[in-house]
Amino acid sequence: MRTLTTLLVSALLGACGAASAGGGDASTTDPDAAPGADSAPRPDAAPGDPGHWVSGYYVGYQRDLYPPAAVDFASLTHLIVGRVTPTATGGLTTTFDIDATQGPAMAIDLADRAHAAHVKAVLMVGGAGEHDGWVGAASAAHRAAFVQALLDAMDAYHYDGVDLDWEPIEAADEAPLTALVHDLRAARPGMIITMPLGWVNANFPDVSAVYAQLAPDLDQLNLMSYSMADGWEGWSTWHSSALAGQGGTTPSSVSSSLEAYVAGGVPAAKLGAGIGFYGSCWTGGATGPGQSPNGSGVVASDNEMSFAAIMNTYYQQAAYHYDTAADAPYLAWAGGHGPRGCTFLSYEDERSIAAKGAFVRAHGYGGAMIWTINQGYRAGAPAGQRNTVLSATAAAVLP
Repeated sequence: MRTLTTLLVSALLGACGAASAGGGDASTTDPDAAPGADSAPRPDAAPGDPGHWVSGYYVGYQRDLYPPAAVDFASLTHLIVGRVTPTATGGLTTTFDIDATQGPAMAIDLADRAHAAHVKAVLMVGGAGEHDGWVGAASAAHRAAFVQALLDAMDAYHYDGVDLDWEPIEAADEAPLTALVHDLRAARPGMIITMPLGWVNANFPDVSAVYAQLAPDLDQLNLMSYSMADGWEGWSTWHSSALAGQGGTTPSSVSSSLEAYVAGGVPAAKLGAGIGFYGSCWTGGATGPGQSPNGSGVVASDNEMSFAAIMNTYYQQAAYHYDTAADAPYLAWAGGHGPRGCTFLSYEDERSIAAKGAFVRAHGYGGAMIWTINQGYRAGAPAGQRNTVLSATAAAVLP
């Protein structure tokens, strides 16, 4: 079970995964949009700073879901815009999963809007599927050129820092990753450097010592605590992002993963809890957590099962349940429901987000990270109800 689980986690954690290009009209206005320069400034979460953060990813291939003019900047401290990708020779691909013209234009627009609202803009680098590019770019032969390319991109697109989405991080990657982070910090001491972390199987909670070694040079280490269950060998059915309640056959939770990194030497104040604005649709007969899979598994999640899609297409009050031990909601049907025929749909809502925020604040963690804010936006909802999960995150986490 240990070998299989390790392989599955490496393959499926996908922080912030690769996807196809999107489209959309960035000029759309919205009554839920942040008030720009009139927004109250939020505290930065610099190293050693006790302020909390809400860092939200915005990705180019989902821009049609959430126009830049509609972004609720008042609920964010950091906007992480994706993505640029490393090349094996130390360069960067800068299409933002759109194209070489519209992608950078979107990135600049979002950075400028963020700054007008006193929000920091961070450039997402990498993501799932980019491992070979990372290995080459961070090598001794190309690292200096790569550091300069990152700084040049920050300046060209008006960004305050970078989010280093190197995944998976293999044992051989730890030394070049450490050197890269050190060189970036030395090159520009005041820049923001963040990194997403994989969730931890509670049956095997030891984490690499590299994260404690990196922590002094990083501003945020954010947990990718979503998609934390599937029909894996040895597992019972379980929530996508349980806050607690982990057990032998349900060995994933936000709390146990965060605690594993603290036990590994990462300061709690540098760690952020991840919140996925999407859910996991199970089929095959599973109708809730803690059941024998019997062939059940997740058939749709990130991108397709956005919070907006769940609320617009799947949600029924009669199907709603809340697991108080796990602090996680879910929908359940005896027969398949919706276009994907879901029988068990695990997701986040305002109640579970409030529980995660309370946990973060009570235990001295640094903040929360969202993948992705695009998926939480309900374009067709009445004004004031389009960003409910984003505003719930801010209310739960920020002072």
